[in-house]
Amino acid sequence: PPSSQNNEQGSTLRDLLTTTAGKLRLGSTDAGIAFAPVYSTGTASGKSGRTMPNILDDIIASVVENKIPPNRAPKINVKSEIKEEPKDDKKSIQDDCSKRYSDIQYSWICDKHVLWLRDHKNTNNWKLFKECWKQGRPVLVSGMHKKMNFSLWKAESISLDFGNQQADILNCKDSIISNTNVKEFWDGFEDVSKRQKVKNGETALLKLKDWPSGEDFKTMMPARYEDLLKSLPLPEYCSPEGKLNLASHLPGFFVRPDLGPRLCSAYGECVAATKDHDIGTTNLHIEVSDVVNILVYVGIAKGNGVLSKSGVLKKLEEEDLDDLLRKRLKDSSELPGALWHIYAGKDADKIREFLQKVS
Repeated sequence: PPSSQNNEQGSTLRDLLTTTAGKLRLGSTDAGIAFAPVYSTGTASGKSGRTMPNILDDIIASVVENKIPPNRAPKINVKSEIKEEPKDDKKSIQDDCSKRYSDIQYSWICDKHVLWLRDHKNTNNWKLFKECWKQGRPVLVSGMHKKMNFSLWKAESISLDFGNQQADILNCKDSIISNTNVKEFWDGFEDVSKRQKVKNGETALLKLKDWPSGEDFKTMMPARYEDLLKSLPLPEYCSPEGKLNLASHLPGFFVRPDLGPRLCSAYGECVAATKDHDIGTTNLHIEVSDVVNILVYVGIAKGNGVLSKSGVLKKLEEEDLDDLLRKRLKDSSELPGALWHIYAGKDADKIREFLQKVS
């Protein structure tokens, strides 16, 4: 191509599309779109005619025609590329990591599907995380609460500061939502006797959903917002200003997902007063973006019918837990706060098919 054309070629996708669109001849369309369509001539009946193409196809066609010299067309050897793909991603990543990241304390848990980073202070954690993130694998980082101001996250502290606020409270058992004073929720967080009762006299399993969220969180709870930001794991990816956090670098004309933070609080369900102990406080769902969940506080309930710590541990041991997690439960310094069921993204279609059969 002419040298002047080379100088105009953009270095980013946005520049490329802009410079390309600027050189296209204006085409007259019913929609009034100022792009030059690439028309196909001739029809099945033999009459000449023109069909309206996809605008993006026009731009790509122009890029291919005007930007890439014939002698620089890329050569693709599909056969050789397929051979380079690892046969067992899980095995290859583990073998590779054991050699390259010997300075990082980590384990593989949940049948080696989940990476457990055991030292939250290691500044090289992000390098190993990157290998799992590329494959959409969940990662657990323990010890993040040690960097936080514990007093800010206690139930009584939040109730004292924001008890007069109104919010939606969800009864996880029968999905009744009510707009009520959040003090009622927090007063019952660690005292079962102060919790709401449902019609049959059972203790309600309540959840304070996404209160507060996003900019409201930052405005309403500035001290807690700052405490949360300084405690984020893998800040290169998770911090709003992280150099590898794609969302923080999106141009202003993109509609960003709600990046939070959101405070999600729920009662524990290991209470004898609740007959059904298999109620989840979060429904099965798919997130629209990658999510960081930090367990900031675990309340220990008191009152009639509450399981002791040993009873809670016994209940958790009945679950299909990884051996390393079972060992962690027996550590007296550890306090279990949540039981998660996480499914691989590649299995989403199987789960949908199952749910459709059930319904």
